[in-house]
Amino acid sequence: MAKKTEKDEPMMDLGIEIPNIPMPEQAEESDEIEDECDAAYRFAFIGAGQAGARMAETFWKTGYRRVCAINTTMKDLVHIDIPEDRKLVMEIDEDGAGKDPAKGEMAAKKYYEDIYDLMRRSFGSKFDRIMVLAGAGGGTGTGTTETMIKIAHDIAQSFRLEQRGQAPQGQQQATTASVVGTPAVGVLVSLPMVSEGQKVNANAIGLLESLFTMVGKDGGKLAGRSISPLIIADNERIDKIYPKRSVSQFYGVANQSIVGLFHLFNSIATKASELTTFDQADFGTVLGSGVLTFGACPIAKWDSPTDISYAIRDNLRKNVLVADLDLDRAATAACIFVGHPEVLDAIPQRNLEHGFEMLSRTMQDKSIVHRGIYRGNVIDANGKPGLVVYTLIGELGRPDTRMDEMYRVAGIAPKK
Repeated sequence: MAKKTEKDEPMMDLGIEIPNIPMPEQAEESDEIEDECDAAYRFAFIGAGQAGARMAETFWKTGYRRVCAINTTMKDLVHIDIPEDRKLVMEIDEDGAGKDPAKGEMAAKKYYEDIYDLMRRSFGSKFDRIMVLAGAGGGTGTGTTETMIKIAHDIAQSFRLEQRGQAPQGQQQATTASVVGTPAVGVLVSLPMVSEGQKVNANAIGLLESLFTMVGKDGGKLAGRSISPLIIADNERIDKIYPKRSVSQFYGVANQSIVGLFHLFNSIATKASELTTFDQADFGTVLGSGVLTFGACPIAKWDSPTDISYAIRDNLRKNVLVADLDLDRAATAACIFVGHPEVLDAIPQRNLEHGFEMLSRTMQDKSIVHRGIYRGNVIDANGKPGLVVYTLIGELGRPDTRMDEMYRVAGIAPKK
């Protein structure tokens, strides 16, 4: 007879009933989110504060679906028309952050993981670039922006959209660390009006100086750049361009102007043209070029080359973003003509070429102008076939004139 071993001993019954638990299925539901608009790049947007949430709402209404918003009080989010599960209230006190950025910053740090989860849930697993949307001047938008940028970098790096570099000397790794290559995080910030007073303009200056550090450049080369693009919308400027808009219309018009131009370039970059194509790679190059400004202008006359070049200059003067940017510092641009087929069949090619060349001359040496010429159903104000020019200019640096005005209103000596 064989000797018994430990393996032959009966197992001890511990009296535990093993429930019949269904095992997870192999195929998992995809968390990919699809935009409901033509888009070359899959942007993800998070808006903070009243201004940022309004911009996020406008992107949602345009058809972008990777959208969410945060605030320190529900009363400022309740009228934002995006799904409720895309909103986060960071409760700090009954009145929210008010005009105190320190409260906004405290709330963002307290709710860091909640914001992270909101963004992951709202953006899904497939996107190309995160845009942080905020108003410079208030408490929530101003105070939370740097933390939102940090969270956006964390998410971008978790999806390997970018790689963190070394923080610039003397700066904190937590908020201003550079990234290797082109950043996958950008910022769209709106400036307050002069009439909003000293405190609001001082808040805006503090945020802008920080953002300019993050988007800084040296001789046209990336140097510690951790965000791009940086798009600066100026409510003071918009008020001058649309002086007759009512109180209820103003912010809607302002946001639609900014979002509409942003989307136009992202949409056109999906379209092929039998004339000249502005493609996704062209758009990506400009997106990575720091401070940007957009412009759009109908061209009333196109009989001579100078008609076109004048229209482009007028386009740049009447942009809805911050004014007085120095185009001599610009190194990258896109210039797109969209015309009615009848117009493009009649206008000489050299007239459009003159416009492209004028833009190149205005910019710094060795600059690049990405071109596009498209047919479209363009009708002018008189109901006749028309022509429109759209511009996107990058590597612009600080808007010194506007910044000096803000320093003056805030009662602060400008930085040298």
